[in-house]
Amino acid sequence: MADRDLLEACRVAMRGEPFFYPGAITALIRDYLQRHQRGEPIPDTVLTPREEEIVKLIAEGRSGKQIADMLFISVKTAERHRANILAKLGLRDRLELTRHAIRTGLIEP
Repeated sequence: MADRDLLEACRVAMRGEPFFYPGAITALIRDYLQRHQRGEPIPDTVLTPREEEIVKLIAEGRSGKQIADMLFISVKTAERHRANILAKLGLRDRLELTRHAIRTGLIEP
């Protein structure tokens, strides 16, 4: 079973698409439906406030070093945030991230 999942993850990655473990999809859908039934608000974004802050800085053209200096974090942490953001949003690079920031109103064009 795990071999098939690994093979599928590789195929999906080669197509440039995000891979979601089948059990994770079921859990996400269950959580969404339970929140909806309880009348809880559904988050507008999957990003944390810190990740949104980093998206804005990336979209403004800031480098990893500049972001790290501005937020008092290491360059490695800034780059890890960027990688996590890209993965969460299913995006490939800074350009797509900038387009996302404009479309969602995080920055103005």
